[in-house]
Amino acid sequence: MTQDEMKQAVGQAAVERLLPHLDADSIVGVGTGSTANCFIDALAKHKLAFDGAVASSEATAERLKSHGITVYDLNGAPQLDFYVDGADESNENLELIKGGGAALTREKIVAAVAKTFICIADESKLVPVLGEFPLPVEVIPMARSHVAREIVRLGGDPVYREGCITDNGNVILDVYNMSIVNPKQLEADLNAIVGVVCNGLFAARPADVLLLGTPQGVRTIERS
Repeated sequence: MTQDEMKQAVGQAAVERLLPHLDADSIVGVGTGSTANCFIDALAKHKLAFDGAVASSEATAERLKSHGITVYDLNGAPQLDFYVDGADESNENLELIKGGGAALTREKIVAAVAKTFICIADESKLVPVLGEFPLPVEVIPMARSHVAREIVRLGGDPVYREGCITDNGNVILDVYNMSIVNPKQLEADLNAIVGVVCNGLFAARPADVLLLGTPQGVRTIERS
């Protein structure tokens, strides 16, 4: 099974997990990225089974609309039963690194609202310690240099992601060379830096379920 086939398998598995719980009033939170796109494509086959979706990025909103799925502003859908999204890394506690697609802030907002956060990924994303994938930090543009200096004090090597402007009009610093053994503490420390909008650690609000694509099929890990 190729990596693309594993992504398609977990996207389909997420749809199958949701379907028994959806009705005509259901609104589903949907993430951003290639694995989330597989979920969208699979979900679209059942678009009459639910009301619509909340998107974590403009790109996701456009993909949902292209399938004829109604997209709601989160302010008009204050409660979501499910949020489905991919991840760049996950540990066994379902604490995640996200933001490779620069949608981390909106992803974190939607995840905070959802009752159940289902993460879908291929097996390469499951790691013993987070940090091999660079940690994205969304930053107010005028604070970029200040935030970078503070990140260095925390032990990271921040690199400006050139040519990347988030849907919120901000920039991204990717933090390299950090072995993240205490994700919750680092998430809080980064958020405390003036000028940081959000960082890509999903530890204060981790995933509830991880559907992991493997060559043998989809493996399910649930947070205790």
